[in-house]
Amino acid sequence: MNETILKFGYPETLIAEYSSWLVLLRPQQVTLGALILACTEAAQSFGGVSPAGCEELARVTRDIETALKRAFEFDKINYLMLMMVDPDVHFHVVPRYADAHSFEQNTFEDPGWPGPARLDHVTSTDEALNKQLIDRLIEVW
Repeated sequence: MNETILKFGYPETLIAEYSSWLVLLRPQQVTLGALILACTEAAQSFGGVSPAGCEELARVTRDIETALKRAFEFDKINYLMLMMVDPDVHFHVVPRYADAHSFEQNTFEDPGWPGPARLDHVTSTDEALNKQLIDRLIEVW
C-alpha cells in the first residue's frame, strides 16, 4: 500500500476494497461520514490512473453515494482531489449537510454549508466512534 493509504489509517479504516481503489473512513471527520477514496495504483496524478482504474471509479462513486445516503442522508457530496501533502491519487469525500446531524449521541456540523467544505473544521471522534462509523457504512454497503 502507498504512503497516502497508510497515512489515512489503513487497514483499520477500511470500508470497501476494489481492484484499483480503497474506501477508507477519514480519521478526522470534517462532516459526518467523511471518507478517503484512494487509488492503489502507483499514480501520483489523475492522468496516471489506468483506464481500468478510471472505469472502476464510476462504480466506486455510485457505491459511496448509495452507502452514505443510506447511512446518513447527506444533502450534497464533494469530492476533493487536493494531493498537496499526500502525493498519491486520492479524494477527500465530504458529505455535505444543510443542518447538523447526530450519530451515536455525537453532533456533526457542516459550518461551510452552503459554500466550500471547511477542512479546517473537525468533529472530535475517538477510535470507538470511528469504528462505529465504519461498521455503519459496511452494514449499508
